[in-house]
Amino acid sequence: MLDYTHSETPTALPATPKQIAFARRIAEQQNLVLPWEIQQDRRLISAWIDTQLAAPRIYDTRPSSKQVAFAERIARIRRRAVPDECFRDRSMMSRWIDSNKP
Repeated sequence: MLDYTHSETPTALPATPKQIAFARRIAEQQNLVLPWEIQQDRRLISAWIDTQLAAPRIYDTRPSSKQVAFAERIARIRRRAVPDECFRDRSMMSRWIDSNKP
């Protein structure tokens, strides 16, 4: 396991703005906290990014709020209900939308 708590050299280079922005994006997407200490050191943030990218990700398969709103609008126009299973799977919702577009 990597130790992110301290730098190996006393004169550590600061993390670049691009590194920090990328790490923050990863943290936001994966609901993680990006520790302040890691944001201060170029090597630590690089190691943190590599670790997060190597970790298996769990993707949310639920439909987006925009998909749901669009499907509900179509359902009102067509006077039919969106099947319950479509609210659990984004690809099913997409197929339902495609087959019921006005």
